[in-house]
Amino acid sequence: MSTAVSPPSSDDAHPLQRWFPQRWRDHELLDSGAGARLERFGDLVLIRPEPHAIWERGMDEAQWRRLSAAEFVPTGRAKGHWVPHQSVPDNWEIQYPLAKGNPLHFSLELTRFKHVGIFPEQAANWDWIAAKMGPGKRMLNLFAYTGGASLAGRAAGAEVTHVDAIKQVVTWTRINQDLSGLDGIRWCVEDALKFSEREVRRGNTYDLVVMDPPSWGLGPKGEKWKLEEQVLRLVSATAQLIAPGGSVIMNTYSGLSPSTLENLWRSVLPEAHIDSGELCLRSGTGQVLPTGSLLRLTRP
Repeated sequence: MSTAVSPPSSDDAHPLQRWFPQRWRDHELLDSGAGARLERFGDLVLIRPEPHAIWERGMDEAQWRRLSAAEFVPTGRAKGHWVPHQSVPDNWEIQYPLAKGNPLHFSLELTRFKHVGIFPEQAANWDWIAAKMGPGKRMLNLFAYTGGASLAGRAAGAEVTHVDAIKQVVTWTRINQDLSGLDGIRWCVEDALKFSEREVRRGNTYDLVVMDPPSWGLGPKGEKWKLEEQVLRLVSATAQLIAPGGSVIMNTYSGLSPSTLENLWRSVLPEAHIDSGELCLRSGTGQVLPTGSLLRLTRP
């Protein structure tokens, strides 16, 4: 005997989305596959590990080696070292052209964690932020890294508060702010969850809250962060910081699915409009590389 199942509501039936950056000139994913990605940052082509890229490469290994200036070789779960194939500068600069206003500038360098100071797929969010924000708007950027979202909000004229637990990363963002010809960002070297809960007690609200919480980490005073254990507390706190009509961008690279993010936010803001899906990059050889889960929410 079969059981009748009601069709999903139009809201429940919305498809998961893919978001791609559209305006890059100084970044290009040339190829991916065999557990790695080949990408250009400005004039520098790099090879980095990419566990999601389990398909075959579009180019052969000899082409990758010939094109690349350096390759990151892991020596542990989160660390490794760079092997140069050509001469590599200590740091270099790239820029991202927003749809309006001056471009955002970023200082890059090779780090021992395989990163270079930017997540290029996030440019899809920077354009969205620049369109949403403006003079008189208030924006909070949590787990803010080197500040692409903070720069986009400030370039649009918003009052921006930038929160990250690592002092050296905040210093890096200050460099990017100066390179971009901007000023006025409020800097907070602090545990993002503690900051959010204190802002709730103060009664502060924001027109946009942006967050990219890591899987694990330590705060400036040794506070332990584990995403699965604290994400609901984070969502509950930040939901109270969103002004009526305000928005949230939540991105994770931790393995939490878009549906998981949606369930978390619907539990605290059931009437909000939510779009969820993946942030992606498209390679020059045709593959779509998923880089993380993304949720965008607007409160009534």
